[in-house]
Amino acid sequence: MPEDPLRGLPQLYADMEDRYANIAKKIGLTCSGCPDNCCTSYFQHHTHVEWAYLWKGLKELPDAQLREIRLRAREYVEQAHRMLAEHRVPELMCPLNEDGRCVLYTHRLMICRLHGVPNVFTLPNGICKEFPGCFRSQDRARAVASQDAPPPKLDRTDLYRRLVEMEMNYLRSMANKPTKVRLTLAEMIHQGPPRTR
Repeated sequence: MPEDPLRGLPQLYADMEDRYANIAKKIGLTCSGCPDNCCTSYFQHHTHVEWAYLWKGLKELPDAQLREIRLRAREYVEQAHRMLAEHRVPELMCPLNEDGRCVLYTHRLMICRLHGVPNVFTLPNGICKEFPGCFRSQDRARAVASQDAPPPKLDRTDLYRRLVEMEMNYLRSMANKPTKVRLTLAEMIHQGPPRTR
């Protein structure tokens, strides 16, 4: 029996959460009482393996709830396309958000897990990319920084590398070479699971 290409994702996601929590604790970051909502941020995701894992979670929901989520996803996609055509960055609520909480929290994707804290990753060509994090984490990072010690950053390099390895394994399980993924979470829901045949 072939190995499940999604098997390693829960552990990778747990490691992401540990790293995030460690940096958030060091800078004193908490989302409690924040006036912003990350669930309205416009993110695009880039892996078939995460897309498939998202759908693994969606299929565990009651049918009525899944239908409602897919309806919200379709509305999100339509609104986002209109806003992008007007050269505006969409700020729309994620279709998985219900009453301020993610209904698929254990299956949320990498960007949803790592967004917020200051972070860095090194590309295969050696170029280092740095991101300051959300506005609240930038304030907290400045507060804890000193002349001798810059604020801590979450290094995503090995987490990305592990995700890429899982993506390559997942692609090998697909009968046909798929197109590259560049989809919002709403588009992943609206389009259905990635096609493996």
